[in-house]
Amino acid sequence: MRLQDKVAVITGGANGIGAVAAVLFGKQGARVAIVDYDEQAGEEKVRQLNATGLDVAFFKVDVSDVESVKNMADEVLRKFKKVDILINNAGITKDAMMLKMDVENFKHVLDVNLTGVFNCTQAFLPTMLAQQYGKIINTSSIAGTGGNVGQTNYAASKAGLIGMTKTWAKEFGRKGITVNAVAPGFIETEMISTIPEKVIMGIKMMTASTRFGRPEDIANAYLFLASNESDFINGTVLEVDGGMMK
Repeated sequence: MRLQDKVAVITGGANGIGAVAAVLFGKQGARVAIVDYDEQAGEEKVRQLNATGLDVAFFKVDVSDVESVKNMADEVLRKFKKVDILINNAGITKDAMMLKMDVENFKHVLDVNLTGVFNCTQAFLPTMLAQQYGKIINTSSIAGTGGNVGQTNYAASKAGLIGMTKTWAKEFGRKGITVNAVAPGFIETEMISTIPEKVIMGIKMMTASTRFGRPEDIANAYLFLASNESDFINGTVLEVDGGMMK
């Protein structure tokens, strides 16, 4: 198994890509902390996975709240004693064209998508430094690498993650910790459920693979970057977008 005896924390792990990653990591031998604001979905996911023999636990958190994150990290470390892998997967969207974007929605997206990653990484970094080992994977987006109409806040947050990823790779690399980012394209999750069919067809036409990605496509990228197979990959942005024409 590729993650045997590892402990992985997956934020936003109750639904969507994070939930799929939690299953995959568990099947690859990891003990998994599902971290999410959605307590009901998180507890249900843990019940389902524990019933299959996977070692998974749920921890409620608001990643934008530093005290909530600190409390969560303390609970995770009390249960698992260490953390080897941190998947900063939690994220939200509040889309609008620039002139119609509410400043509170702009701030909220940055608080969750960008500051939340800072909070979680800072909370778990000391234990990774102490053990001289860690894999940190940040979830960016093609909106962060190329922008996207109507997503000023989201694109800014995801571009900021790329900057943090490259900075942290330089800061932590000599301590045995790698930091990389995954930049998904359009993935079949609730986030794209409101896109009109005409727009969906246009996006698929702009994608070399002629389809949207599946959560498993991103989870597999997480798995590679979390495994020892990627030990010499650091500060990289892995675009998983089916070959979108930019």
